[in-house]
Amino acid sequence: MDNAMQPEDTPELRRLYQGFKDNHLNPLWTQIGDLMPVHPRPKAVAHVWKWSELYPLAKESGDLVPVGRGGERRAIGLANPGLGGEAYISPTLWCAIQYLGPRETAPEHRHSQNAFRFVVEGEGVWTVVNGDPVRMSRGDFLLTPGWCFHGHHNDTDHPMAWIDGLDIPFSFQNDVGFFEFGADRVTDYATPRFSRGERLWCHPGLRPLSQLENTTASPIGAYRWEFTDAALTQQLLLEDEGHPATYAQGHAAVRYVNPTTGGDVMPTIRAEFHRLREGTETQTRREVGSTVFQVFEGSGAVVMNGETRTLEKGDIFVIPSWVAWSLQAETQFDLFRFSDAPIMERLHFGRSMIEGGE
Repeated sequence: MDNAMQPEDTPELRRLYQGFKDNHLNPLWTQIGDLMPVHPRPKAVAHVWKWSELYPLAKESGDLVPVGRGGERRAIGLANPGLGGEAYISPTLWCAIQYLGPRETAPEHRHSQNAFRFVVEGEGVWTVVNGDPVRMSRGDFLLTPGWCFHGHHNDTDHPMAWIDGLDIPFSFQNDVGFFEFGADRVTDYATPRFSRGERLWCHPGLRPLSQLENTTASPIGAYRWEFTDAALTQQLLLEDEGHPATYAQGHAAVRYVNPTTGGDVMPTIRAEFHRLREGTETQTRREVGSTVFQVFEGSGAVVMNGETRTLEKGDIFVIPSWVAWSLQAETQFDLFRFSDAPIMERLHFGRSMIEGGE
C-alpha cells in the first residue's frame, strides 16, 4: 500500500522493537497482512489420498501393530501436506483410516472430541457406544458424540477398514479435550441387526414421547445406507418426473440430521451424501471452512484451484477454506462429505460464493 504505516529504520526504532521482543509483544503494523488478509489464505492445501494406496498400508499395519492400551486404535491419520506433518486433514478436522483385524477388539474409552465412522466397504464389526452395540456395514454413517464410551469388536474371520472423522484439531487448538479409559474389552458383545437407538428413533416422522428433550448430538447411532440410497434415488426419480427435488440438475444430496433439533448431527461436524448423475458437472464454488469427501462408488474428478484430479472408489480429498472446487461425474458418482460448517455458521464466519455470484 502507498503510505503504509512503516516508520523509518533508526537505532531508536530498533531499540523499541527489541523491547517488544523482550516483553513478548508484536506490533500490529508489522503483521497486519498475514493477520487480516483480504480473503482466507489457508496453510492447508487441497489434496487427494488414493484408496488404492491407503488400504494396503492399513492392511500392513494390521499385520505389524497390535490393538490395545496406549495406541488404543489402529488408526492412520491423513496429514495435510501444508500443515507441517501434523496428522490433521485440515486445521479443524481429523480423518483417518481405521483397520480392525479378524476377531479383534479395540478397548473402550471416551473423549471430549466428537467422532463418526463411515464405511466404504466391508461388514462384521460392531461399535459399542455407551453400551449399545451398533452394526457397521457398507454405506453406514455411525456416530460417537463427545464423551460417549465406545469400543469396537470384529465378529468375523475377515478384517475391516473404515474412515474416522473427528474435530481433534479444533479441540486441541482450543484446549477443550478430556480423555478417560473404559473397559479393556467392550461392555456388550451382542451383534444385533439394529441398535437400541435405531429401534427407538428410526421411524420416519415419529418421535418417542419418552424423549422430548432436545439433545446436543443426534441420538441415532447409525444412519443406514439403505435409507440414504433410497432418498437419493427418489430425488432423481422426482427430477425425471419434472418435480423440484434435487440440489441441482442431476445432483441429489441429503444431510444427516439430529432428529431432536433438525440441525446437524453433532455440534462441530456436518455430514452429507451426494449423488451425481453420469456426465453431471457441478458449479465452481468457494466456502469458508474445511470440507472432506470420500468417494463411495463410481468414478469422476474434482477440480480444486483449477487442477483436475481423477477419483475412484475410496479416494479421499480435502478442500481447505476458500479453495475453488467443483465435481465432474464420469459414471454415477456417490460421495460422502463432512465439514466444519456448524462451527463456522455458529460463529457467523460462514460464507460461500458460487462462480458468478454469492
